[in-house]
Amino acid sequence: MMKLALILHNPVNNASKEDELDVLNQAELIESTLKILGYSSKRITFDLRSSILADTIANNKVDIVFNLVETINESGRLSFVAPALLELLGVSFSGSSTEAIFTTTDKIICKTILSFNKISTPHRAKYLADIDPEKYYITKPISEDGSVGIDDALIIQGKDITDIPKGYFSEEYIHGREFNISIIGGKDTFHVLPPAEMCFLNDYYETKPRILGYKAKWDETSMEYQNTIRSFQFKETDAELIEKLKEIAAKCWEIFGLRGYARVDVRVGSDNLPQVIEINANPCIAPDSGFVAACQEAGLSNTEIISRIIEDAKRYEARI
Repeated sequence: MMKLALILHNPVNNASKEDELDVLNQAELIESTLKILGYSSKRITFDLRSSILADTIANNKVDIVFNLVETINESGRLSFVAPALLELLGVSFSGSSTEAIFTTTDKIICKTILSFNKISTPHRAKYLADIDPEKYYITKPISEDGSVGIDDALIIQGKDITDIPKGYFSEEYIHGREFNISIIGGKDTFHVLPPAEMCFLNDYYETKPRILGYKAKWDETSMEYQNTIRSFQFKETDAELIEKLKEIAAKCWEIFGLRGYARVDVRVGSDNLPQVIEINANPCIAPDSGFVAACQEAGLSNTEIISRIIEDAKRYEARI
């Protein structure tokens, strides 16, 4: 008898934006890979009112649930509810726990934990009183991923910031290089994958903020998208920095109790100091995602990626 896997994701429709629709690409990759691994699979959309998930688990022998829920009611603030329910139902599921999802999604909490553990992160301000008038800041949503709500207009010098909207915070803008460091779990331990640098090409003139805003990630017709590429190739002079990035990513995995798969985003300014800007528990695993690209760079096939994510989920299940 084939094992049953559920693929849980937030509802999407014709009005959904590109960052929300991308969950369907993730589901397709997982479905096709599960078939190779001998699983049958079923997709379930998750919202606060539906009992389909609980009913399906109660009436079937479910081997694992792939938790792809990124938003609830089009907001990332409640994304921790999905793993919380899965934990309550006592079913094995992919990716990070309720606590890890909550503490990494709320960027103020995340940065507080990073600072406590002596991991550098850009200066952040939730209130105007915390703003340094001489520094430049980018104002970001506290609990959204996928660069939702991010564009150049949000980068302002501190002296010109007159308001920090509810649900947002201001973070010091580090004009420099940006790196993504992906991590994958497994049967025995986790593995830090080859770091990638997001490179801004010629059309990113020197005075334009070099950020991965919404256009750079999702609008294929935009200048930002067409002039931002991912690279795994580094000069010998970057060797020490790359090792430091790997160390930081490993520490983040352990500090936040991450599971399955994750990505740590880092900015490096002219001082060559790595500063963590975001930790993504359960990052995108669509075929063109940064996480899958890092796995491919490490020589892992899609089958190996999904197998390791399942193994890590089972390893956690065995401990409880």
